[in-house]
Amino acid sequence: MELQCYKTLWGHTGGFAQACRQASEAGFSGVEGPPPVATGEQEQWRQQLSADGLLYIAEICTAGSYVPRRNASIVDHLHSLEQQLQHAAALAPQLVSCLGGCDAWEEGASVDFFGAALLLARQYRLTISFETHRGRSLFNPWITARICEQLPELKLTADFSHWCVVCERLMDVEQDVLNRLVARVLHVHARVGYEQGPQVADPRLPRYRGALESHQRWWREIWRSQRQRGYSRTTLTPEFGPDGYQQLDVTTGEPVGDLWEINRWMATTQRTQFERWQTNRKTGGDSL
Repeated sequence: MELQCYKTLWGHTGGFAQACRQASEAGFSGVEGPPPVATGEQEQWRQQLSADGLLYIAEICTAGSYVPRRNASIVDHLHSLEQQLQHAAALAPQLVSCLGGCDAWEEGASVDFFGAALLLARQYRLTISFETHRGRSLFNPWITARICEQLPELKLTADFSHWCVVCERLMDVEQDVLNRLVARVLHVHARVGYEQGPQVADPRLPRYRGALESHQRWWREIWRSQRQRGYSRTTLTPEFGPDGYQQLDVTTGEPVGDLWEINRWMATTQRTQFERWQTNRKTGGDSL
């Protein structure tokens, strides 16, 4: 099985060509971000991705940005999804990672939305997974598990950092429910959360080692499940970002750490983790 790492466009302040150049130089397999709307920009993206030998993962947020519009209906969310699937299809993405639904909905409404969303993705011949994200329908592990039980085809983009905040704990103590969900994971967002936040200041620091290792244990469980399901590749996007996630110096207001350096470090670290895991399983072990 191959590990492919993608550079997130979230927090990238330069142009798309610069993002692709950074991704290529750092050994990333591709980039992940929202698809452009204009056909001219879509063509520019296609040419740039081809020139740099990069793949693409589309990120879609239904009915709003990362947090949905509170009063948007299921129809609104599905209309938003279909519009963005049209844009994504023009770029032939490896997959679509979707922040869908709303945390305030009844579970039945979420099931209806995801069922219809799967049909839409099938119509556009796109593979879709849905992110475990605060503010969205999959905002905690138990609701996610119940929704998945009703939709056998539903796949997940696993970002366990969000659940650390919602549950106010690392996910190691919730082994039962996570064991039920790892088999649904298609894609991983590799950000490290902690008991009171979705993003540690810098995962390279010793003080955050426990949180980092907690997430890494579950990412290995996902790899193990994907290998058992016959996957030939697994995809991972380091996703440390801005917008209130990144901690700031309380005096100057300046960001603590460089996001690109951190995401690049995370990719390098997870490649090493993956290689060790692959080697260990071949020699009879399955851990680090």
